[in-house]
Amino acid sequence: MAETPPRPPGATTVAAIDIGSGAIRMVIAQVLGDPPASGRLEVLERAQQPMALGQDAFESGQLRRRTINAAIGVLNGFRKVLDTYGVHQVRAVATSAVREAANADVFVDRVYTACGLDVEVISPSEESRLRWLAVREALKARPDVAGRDTLIVEVGGGSSSLTFLHGGAIVTAENYRLGSVRLTEALSIGEEPPQRAADLIRHQIAGVMSAIAASMPLKKVQTYVAMGSEARLAAREAGQPAGPEGLHVIRRRAFDRLVGRCAAQAPQQLAKRYDLPYAEAETLVPGLLVYQELLHATGAREVLVARCSMRDGLLLDAARLAAGKEDEELTAEVMRSAASLAEKYRCDMPHAQHVTEMAMRLFDEVRAGHGLTGRHRLLLRVAGLLHEVGGFVSTRAHHKHSYYLIANSEVFGLNREETEMVALVARYHRRSAPKKTHLEYMALPRDRRVEVSKLAALLRVADALDRGHAQQVRDFRLERRPGELVISVPGAGDLTLERRALDGKAALFEEVFGMTVRLEEAPLAAPSPAGPEGRT
Repeated sequence: MAETPPRPPGATTVAAIDIGSGAIRMVIAQVLGDPPASGRLEVLERAQQPMALGQDAFESGQLRRRTINAAIGVLNGFRKVLDTYGVHQVRAVATSAVREAANADVFVDRVYTACGLDVEVISPSEESRLRWLAVREALKARPDVAGRDTLIVEVGGGSSSLTFLHGGAIVTAENYRLGSVRLTEALSIGEEPPQRAADLIRHQIAGVMSAIAASMPLKKVQTYVAMGSEARLAAREAGQPAGPEGLHVIRRRAFDRLVGRCAAQAPQQLAKRYDLPYAEAETLVPGLLVYQELLHATGAREVLVARCSMRDGLLLDAARLAAGKEDEELTAEVMRSAASLAEKYRCDMPHAQHVTEMAMRLFDEVRAGHGLTGRHRLLLRVAGLLHEVGGFVSTRAHHKHSYYLIANSEVFGLNREETEMVALVARYHRRSAPKKTHLEYMALPRDRRVEVSKLAALLRVADALDRGHAQQVRDFRLERRPGELVISVPGAGDLTLERRALDGKAALFEEVFGMTVRLEEAPLAAPSPAGPEGRT
């Protein structure tokens, strides 16, 4: 049995496994610190194995049995390495190939049974978030880049992830079906001469470029950041160090020359020239051509290659959790994305923001009674901002339309389950409380259903307090009395509308938290005496 490597005092060992379209990759790292408050990472080991998951999924729509067996063999090997290092926390994710496979659930179940690894099939939005985390960390030493309009691109096997930033803040994050494996399989270019194959790929890419240009202001891009294996090879062959370790810059002309050389060679030649496995050599040109077409659509004069990946984002997430820290920048990006969605559907923003603020007050005031976390608080903030987006479809039954619009949207920084929870919390801000006949609600695990009910109960009370959309209740005090929560509003005017709304919405709060809710007017505090003896 292999000896466990020594671990510094206070270090926590974490790992990330990325089950991609062309390979399965793992990285193991230590989160250093005693206690690990800094969240500083030291990589212990990296491993990868080519795997044709994308070839199966994009060609036949499902993963073949032999491919699943091969993947399980690789993951069992990774499992032994994890056990050797005594890893405390593992996050295994699968991306587009597994996500698009008809038998994805079979694959996930077999991996769990055979390897003890709980694979999470993540959404494109979660991929974008993890890449953003990795690039944000890599660019910390380049403050000159932070203020520019920036495009972050990673060409994967199944899709290309594009994130547009303005002033360091995310404006748009999208995924497009322009993966290197997908292009190779869709065009069947294996028997084509190299230049003919490159022309076919360019033509395919051009068909998607108009859609990309419509959603992102590519011409405004001043900084072009590339991630991914093809970009790293380009940095090695044509790049120069760009200051901090892990960053390289490739001049636009040098990048074009490299792409031209590669496009003129067959995969066998590329494999020999660049010492690549054949599977990687086969997808090198499609990947480079996607990077090139996107570069030419921007105003950038060079490619900045960040030698990081989604796995680094996974590790940074793990380090943050181990350190018990909240990522304030990420929270701001989540709320910015939610606000953008609310504005898209023409919400009454003063009402939405006011309800959200009151929901936060309620959450914090009754914290001891709900047992929820900071992450749940964030979900409530998003639900508060979006609870009336359904009015864009129709004011009639708008809570149901809110559920549909949110559940079928991407909120940056939230995974698929969290987005579903937000949609349900918004759906229950009015009318019926959760019921066993509501299929979407019952599809959640029991603990998630309880969390949705608690968050919805808080949102219903907050929404009742702004029944007239006039922000009349601007401040309130909460007082716990036996079996009762009293909301006292100092100096309020006529609260008839709010009181009636609360009577109709507070039943869920009473059921979940075991106390009734009462709204009362409180007298304004007497002014301090004007004389000197009244001053403090």
